[in-house]
Amino acid sequence: MTHAAPPPAALDELEALMDRAWPAPVREVLDGWVLRSAGSVTQRANSVWPAAAPPDLEAAFREATAWYATRRQPVIFQVTDRPENAAVARLLDRHGYSRRSETLIMTAAGPGAAPVSGPAAGIGTAPGVAVSLADTPSEDWLDLWWRVDGRGGAAERHLARSIIQGTPSLYASAVDGQGTVMGTGRLSLLDGWGGVYCMATHPGFRRQGIASAVLDALLGAGREAGAARFWLMATEANAAARALYESAGFAEAGRYHYRQAPLRRAPSAC
Repeated sequence: MTHAAPPPAALDELEALMDRAWPAPVREVLDGWVLRSAGSVTQRANSVWPAAAPPDLEAAFREATAWYATRRQPVIFQVTDRPENAAVARLLDRHGYSRRSETLIMTAAGPGAAPVSGPAAGIGTAPGVAVSLADTPSEDWLDLWWRVDGRGGAAERHLARSIIQGTPSLYASAVDGQGTVMGTGRLSLLDGWGGVYCMATHPGFRRQGIASAVLDALLGAGREAGAARFWLMATEANAAARALYESAGFAEAGRYHYRQAPLRRAPSAC
């Protein structure tokens, strides 16, 4: 299926929203490129966002490489599929950068974001599940989200917490009758938009409507908070997540992927 390319202005807005909703604690703008570092916690917060074309592409590439070298981090680019990034793509091809994590950017209008629980999602809703909303993530919320999506120990979790609390957000927790958190979600509220993040379901409670209930709650709360439009990201490989979001009225508005520098082997001691 061929997808029509969204207008550049629409992608400009979405890329800026995604950057603001997942703020890296360390960042520097270099000739139009945004260099981001978060101690290797998540790809987005540790990647180059080529927001604008630098006057000297090769020079910008060298400076970005040096910037990450001083932090002992691999060089990763987050590249949206758009004509403006063709030169960056060719540059990364020449330097042997791998391509990974193909991701869809999906959007929906507020009134068009439909409930997805029950038959609309093709799955049943778990009995006895309630969804609560809060302005900050609870420790139980963090425990489950980090268990499903986290990488690292206490220091990385602390840094991840600062990232997700870096913008005004709502945090949804799906709990059972005993108060056990079974699913999580986050809605970042920015400029009349709601960004869906941190969707996670406990491995023991999947295919029971948990994600549907969390998404319903986030979209409803977002509309009440004044969000007229919503965005989210779903990896191309995650067909189940894409089906859930499509049933809620989301459609593809763009795509991005990550490009990572090839690993350099240390010289042999022999």
